[in-house]
Amino acid sequence: MVAVGLALSAAAFAVAFFVPWLPENASKERDGIDFLFWFTTIICIGIFALVTAVILYSVVKFRARPDDDSDGPPIHGNTKLEIIWTAVPAVLVIAISIVSGVVLARNDRIPSDALRVEVTGEQFAWSFKYPDAKNLASGGVLRLPRGRPVRLLISAKDVIHSFWVPEFGQKLDALPGSVNQLKITPTKLGTYSVICTELCGVGHALMRSEAIVMPPAKFDAWLRKQRTDMGQGGETAGKAVYANNGCGACHTFRPAGSKAGVGPDLDKLPAQASRAGEPLEEFVRESIVRPNAYVEPGFASGLMPQNYGEQLEGDQLDSLVRFLSEGAK
Repeated sequence: MVAVGLALSAAAFAVAFFVPWLPENASKERDGIDFLFWFTTIICIGIFALVTAVILYSVVKFRARPDDDSDGPPIHGNTKLEIIWTAVPAVLVIAISIVSGVVLARNDRIPSDALRVEVTGEQFAWSFKYPDAKNLASGGVLRLPRGRPVRLLISAKDVIHSFWVPEFGQKLDALPGSVNQLKITPTKLGTYSVICTELCGVGHALMRSEAIVMPPAKFDAWLRKQRTDMGQGGETAGKAVYANNGCGACHTFRPAGSKAGVGPDLDKLPAQASRAGEPLEEFVRESIVRPNAYVEPGFASGLMPQNYGEQLEGDQLDSLVRFLSEGAK
């Protein structure tokens, strides 16, 4: 039985540790989450190996012989064994609970100097705003400095969404009328997917964004550049609004260097405005503020967020309309 148990344990450990089950670890909080995962997994492997070995041993040792049709011996029970198989699982469950509580408490402890980012979910996009940087909006791209704790203030405008970056480990629901907090401390540079894990409507599968972890100096330079670009006006400001609000994730537009195909091709805006029977700039503005007023043939309605008219301040909306209208001519 010992040999069988050891063989099963070795096989289980090989499957657990040599198959890449988990995504890349890119945050400090994932350290605790991964430790808890493997702590629980090792306990489960040990129990699995022990129980399976006992079953196999019993099948071989106590199997009925072909010529034996008698009843088994009337065994009442074994008090010591029953105490052991009750006490040991209880201790293991308590241990898992204690480790879980410690990890949860550490991950929920947010320092006072953490960078604040407002995360808003809506059908069917994420938007991000930085209150500590004069409410700079980065639209559909979450940019974070490496090594600095970040306080994410997560909410929703319409239905329940759920914010998750697999590499960061933590996941939290975005609820209408409520603000939930989540701490993230990025540890690796890179670009990671922001995913909605709550079925939120017809465009749920397309509710994707990016989290870009940058060196602290580069992040500070990015903040300064965004404020400068927005203050310059003209094409530079319009291009900044286009980039910061994630327009390039869904649309093709040569002046912005974007080539996505989820939404209509913005290089063809004049033809679309003609089919809608409106002047170009009016059509562009209405398509941003009321995206379902005209839906280009071949594309579904309801996929573009409905609140850009509220999210974009007056100058930002004007800059974006001019950038799109002039760039498409």
